[in-house]
Amino acid sequence: MAISEWKNRTIITEFILLGFETSPPFQILLFLVFLSTYIITMAGNILLVVLVVADQHLHKPMYYFLGNLSFLEIFYSSTISLRMLASLITGDKRLYFNGCIAQFYFIASLVSTECYLLSVMSYDRYIAICKPLNYAIVMQDSVCCQLASLCWLSGFLAIAIVIIFMMQITFCGPNEIDSFFCDFEPLLNLSCSDIVLLKVVAFLCSFTFSLIPFLLTLISYVYIVTTILKIPSTMGKQKAFSTCSSHLIVVTLYYGTLIVVYMIPDTPSLKDTNKVFSLFYTVLTPLINPLIYSFRNKEVKESTQRLFRKCLSLVGI
Repeated sequence: MAISEWKNRTIITEFILLGFETSPPFQILLFLVFLSTYIITMAGNILLVVLVVADQHLHKPMYYFLGNLSFLEIFYSSTISLRMLASLITGDKRLYFNGCIAQFYFIASLVSTECYLLSVMSYDRYIAICKPLNYAIVMQDSVCCQLASLCWLSGFLAIAIVIIFMMQITFCGPNEIDSFFCDFEPLLNLSCSDIVLLKVVAFLCSFTFSLIPFLLTLISYVYIVTTILKIPSTMGKQKAFSTCSSHLIVVTLYYGTLIVVYMIPDTPSLKDTNKVFSLFYTVLTPLINPLIYSFRNKEVKESTQRLFRKCLSLVGI
């Protein structure tokens, strides 16, 4: 009987991303807000990438990793925001199976890569503050390139394993995903296959690519704060803290919102709250990152001024 019921179920080939269910006028308002956010996000992150590549003063390990982070945020924001903007303006919330799986793959891979990039950036600050005499030796260009490459490759390869398992399961409906992007848990809720093994693989990947880098980042900052507190002069403490304060703010915002989202119970009464908090790490964090690094970093501000002066001279102003 159970086998007969399973066979009678409809195998779904497309999903409906419910997103933010509001009245048409409010949909237009949301579109304008998210479009403005996306444009500012792209402008800020592209500017940082250009500065890091073009300005010799920023050819340092810290800015090399910052450039990688901004490059990541460009694709991360585009993967989520462009589909959401298209849905808001056209009203078409459908997403075919392959498109949904592809979106999940890129989002999960980029999140995994970002977790380790933030960890590597904290390690860079640890060496700069706690072992300054060894900094030039430890953080050589080749080492920085290898660390960044490892972050990117490991993130995309690990999630590819999850995708292989996801492609083996069957989705029988309903086909509505109560989110604005193809997230893992909402997708699994639509499956009628045995997903125990998939959940184990996903848990191991989550542990490896979120908890471990978070702990490494935490350990780095424990040593950093301990070293800063030992500096005798107040001026020295302020200077040391200013070199890592921007990164610490970014790490706190990113992991803070990520933890809140996935610690909120998956209950109907909290679905809207979960959706709002998801906006923080998917939409607002890529927007805030370049603003934090721009406004709190003297070298980035000076580099931006030099770039604008050069652009003005080229146009004859």
